[in-house]
Amino acid sequence: MDNYKIISQEFGSELIEKKSRFIATIRPTDTEEEAIAFVEEMKKKYWDAKHNCHAFIIGKNAQITRCSDDGEPGGTAGRPMLELLMKEELRNICVVVTRYFGGTLLGTGGLIRAYTGAVKKVLDEIEIKTMQECVSLSIKTDYNGIGKVQYILAQNEIIIEKSEYLEIVELTATIPSIKVEAVKKELIEATGAKAKLEEKYKFYASV
Repeated sequence: MDNYKIISQEFGSELIEKKSRFIATIRPTDTEEEAIAFVEEMKKKYWDAKHNCHAFIIGKNAQITRCSDDGEPGGTAGRPMLELLMKEELRNICVVVTRYFGGTLLGTGGLIRAYTGAVKKVLDEIEIKTMQECVSLSIKTDYNGIGKVQYILAQNEIIIEKSEYLEIVELTATIPSIKVEAVKKELIEATGAKAKLEEKYKFYASV
């Protein structure tokens, strides 16, 4: 997966549906243990609620996914919540939706709409960051070629993380993986193949 999305902080929001309160709380969680601990924390906080349903996704490739209806009819809470998180390409996230029953039965369709609606509401109200696979590229050139290199990087909106001006100039640039081959080709052509390019490592960064 080249891109995925994350949240950077805990956030909560509330939805009222036919007098039932649906309180959605989300938190960034990097491990399954953190997600489980968060679920238990919410259950203790809302100990008097009828249901505390949850869903979480761990890993940039969604290596771990879990969900629970916590007493609601099967498939009306946890699974729809998880599917919404997957659809939004969110990772390393846990959501707990707490329900205080308002006295009116919502039915299967009503429950699905309410639980997913509560999750969507909280996601609409929080900042979501996109994480993109990037390459750290070392660019070595002589002083005659530095102007061309800087121009190409600027045109492609490439971030220069580090610059060293010694006998030659070495720049370290962060380039989205999907653009790296095209940028390398431009650099080679512009400098007459004099620029020395080395991909150092790959990582994910917010864009």
